Amino acid sequence: MELKNSPDPVPSWIPAAGHALRHVGIHFDAVRAIGLLGEEIAYEVMQFTDFHAGPIVRSGIGERSMYFLLAPGTAAGHRWPPGVEAMSRNARGDAFVGVPALDGGTWPLDWRSRPTAQDPFVDGALLHEMAWLRAGCAVRE
Repeated sequence: MELKNSPDPVPSWIPAAGHALRHVGIHFDAVRAIGLLGEEIAYEVMQFTDFHAGPIVRSGIGERSMYFLLAPGTAAGHRWPPGVEAMSRNARGDAFVGVPALDGGTWPLDWRSRPTAQDPFVDGALLHEMAWLRAGCAVRE
């Protein structure tokens, strides 16, 4: 891992080893995209940002979801296309996202894009636009 691309200091919500569940809405909100749609959205966001997209966690089991980590309180501010779900603190209950360590064995989770000091979160507006684009629909608010 290149130190210049690492958050300094490492955010408290990233575990030192392995992976850990983190309560959504405390340190970050999350947007989950399932399967191939998630891969496509991640690639578009990363390409648009010259591969400095901010934190994107990939799950290697089940539906193989991508979790885009946004600043707290921002995910619910957009309407997301089918197959994409905002996860934030709301009245529907608690949500948790698995977060891998920056190094070492973290299976079944890994970083598709790591957080950096310059990019601690994914840009919610860009993610929203790319999600609708990859879902094959015009952007909707």
